[in-house]
Amino acid sequence: MLRRESKLAWLADRQKLSAVQWKSLSPDVYSTWLVPENKDEFAAFLPVGGSLSKRLAKSDMEAVFAVHCRGLETTRDAWVYDFQREPLIAKVSAFIETYNSEVDRWKRAREPKDVDSFVANDEKKIKWSSRLKETLGRGKYAEFSTDKIRIALYRPFCKQLVFFDAILNQRQGQFRTIFPTPAEEHQNIAIAFTDIGYRAPDASTLIANCITDLHLCAAVDAHQCFPFYVYDEDGSNRRENITDWALQQFRQHYGDDAIGKWDIFHYVYGVLHHPGYRTKFADNLKRELPRIPFAPDFRAFASAGKELSRLHLDYEKLEPYPLTWLETPGVPLSYRVADKMRLSKDKTTLIVNPSLTLSAIPPEALQYRLGNRSALEWVIDQYQVSEDKRSGIRSDPNRADDPEYIVRLVGQVVRVSIETVRIVAGLPAKVCP
Repeated sequence: MLRRESKLAWLADRQKLSAVQWKSLSPDVYSTWLVPENKDEFAAFLPVGGSLSKRLAKSDMEAVFAVHCRGLETTRDAWVYDFQREPLIAKVSAFIETYNSEVDRWKRAREPKDVDSFVANDEKKIKWSSRLKETLGRGKYAEFSTDKIRIALYRPFCKQLVFFDAILNQRQGQFRTIFPTPAEEHQNIAIAFTDIGYRAPDASTLIANCITDLHLCAAVDAHQCFPFYVYDEDGSNRRENITDWALQQFRQHYGDDAIGKWDIFHYVYGVLHHPGYRTKFADNLKRELPRIPFAPDFRAFASAGKELSRLHLDYEKLEPYPLTWLETPGVPLSYRVADKMRLSKDKTTLIVNPSLTLSAIPPEALQYRLGNRSALEWVIDQYQVSEDKRSGIRSDPNRADDPEYIVRLVGQVVRVSIETVRIVAGLPAKVCP
């Protein structure tokens, strides 16, 4: 940790490399030279997903989940996400028209190989990416269909509509086999967890029953998704994604044949919320996907994980936390977010708009954090009227069909936060055997 001048002086004193006392470093199996602390203990846990799981997808592979994938990567969120259906249809239709016109122009130009130089870079009309240029270079046209409009969890407790399309999305991962259709018979849930190399202060996990965005809990960090079910792309052949190997390991370790795959799924979600686990193995989690220990009290973690799952999946059904409503005298009451909601400096009061302020926000509401924000701050950040600088596309989260949705959501997320803090605090202190 010496400064530059001191390092150079230190080397100059030794004059030759042979005078330096060197320490040999050996990389581990992941080619990591600076091996993290607790590496041997972490390595003894069960891998949550194998590095080849997306290709193998075998129920007897030695990992908890047979299949996992990164969140949906679009590279053009402003174009393919929206809170409202009609604006999404309008901008996606315009985008496809521009793109297909470029395909026609490319064909008329006798299919030049240098696509980068050929395409017109007008971000008011189109947003190019490597995937979109590849499809243009193969002469493929995009097609609009309302069947491709799906619900996605874009950010924590922020659902939006997304145009789920193989051309307009950069990478869809395995979502065609995780959420093959929006039909009720193809319902599924998946645990999202921060991917390796995360830069947020802490790893994050959140469960979802719909497609999840790549940057679910942090604008710069990716996330991996671990579903309970997988399907064929046509929605047939549903099978459980917890491996038979994992089921055998858990039953054998705890001597309990009553343990089922749903128990393991909820157990994993409970363990991934444990503060001690995240802190102790923070460096390990930045280098590889989670590994799951055999906690002394399996049922406590499985029960907590199940309760957390219910909270985080059904947040829109919860009774809002009873915040104090302060209406501005002389100003007609409105639930509409005119620009952006704002927290007071002490974070006990939220200004919704000039007519309405919500106060008496308990401190626990800010303690439930996902990435670099609390759950409540994610809602404040996402539910604002904004305009994308490059495309000029305007985003408005206010709902004409349900004007109170955002205000109600604030109370619901406050309740979710308080309950999550309570459940996590009640987890057993010991998570490792």
